[in-house]
Amino acid sequence: MELSKSDQMQSGETKPIIAAMERGPGPARYGLPTGVGAAGHDYSKHLNPAYTFGKRTGSLFTKDCSPGPGYAVDPKITRKGKDGPPNYSMLGRHKDLNVFRTPAPGKYSPEKSHPPNEAKAPAYSMGSRTRYRKRDAVPAPNAYSLPKLHGDKIVNRQAAASWTMTSRSNRGGFSDDLAKTPGPGRYDTTDPSSFKQKAPLYSMQGRSYMPGDATQKPGPGAHSPEKVTINKPKAPQPTMGIRHTEYLTPLIIDVSTDI
Repeated sequence: MELSKSDQMQSGETKPIIAAMERGPGPARYGLPTGVGAAGHDYSKHLNPAYTFGKRTGSLFTKDCSPGPGYAVDPKITRKGKDGPPNYSMLGRHKDLNVFRTPAPGKYSPEKSHPPNEAKAPAYSMGSRTRYRKRDAVPAPNAYSLPKLHGDKIVNRQAAASWTMTSRSNRGGFSDDLAKTPGPGRYDTTDPSSFKQKAPLYSMQGRSYMPGDATQKPGPGAHSPEKVTINKPKAPQPTMGIRHTEYLTPLIIDVSTDI
């Protein structure tokens, strides 16, 4: 009787391992120790001394560090000042500081001057409009307006009679109902069926359908009689199975030869 996997684990029994199923690792699975560096170095090889580059440490005594000899000092600079010949520069001409300038002879026009002993007609010139000041409150011509000539408020003329048209008043008119008498539409009519023979009443309802089977029935094209093999000979139908493992143990039955 073959035990299940759980029963085999409880009883302590294990299946034997097939040697053909065990496959060893390839060459890439093994790693040789490195020959570079000090950590994990191959003990079978010579280890050379290793050096490291550290960073520059800061000053241990003061934070002020004097500069190195990296200055480009001008050779003309001495302890007494700048040495060398005097230097001159050329600037532009200065402007004339005199405000008055004497006019030349060509600036005069004696032909435009009138003789002093002869009569001269008056000459007029047209200048620009003077600018009003803020304190001069002089109104402009368009600030004045003439009185109205139509309407009932004319100052210097006699006004004609004026009439206005207002809306119709609800009180005191010809349509004002002082007696408050109700009209014919205020009364309700009496149903004739209350004092006469009542006629039959009919109502219109929706169309009703007879109960039936609403399931869909297959048509003639839904059947395939050529696929029926119950009453006809059927050809063999082989199937392709799965590939079995080569390590499967064959079935061995102990057959007794005793009769």
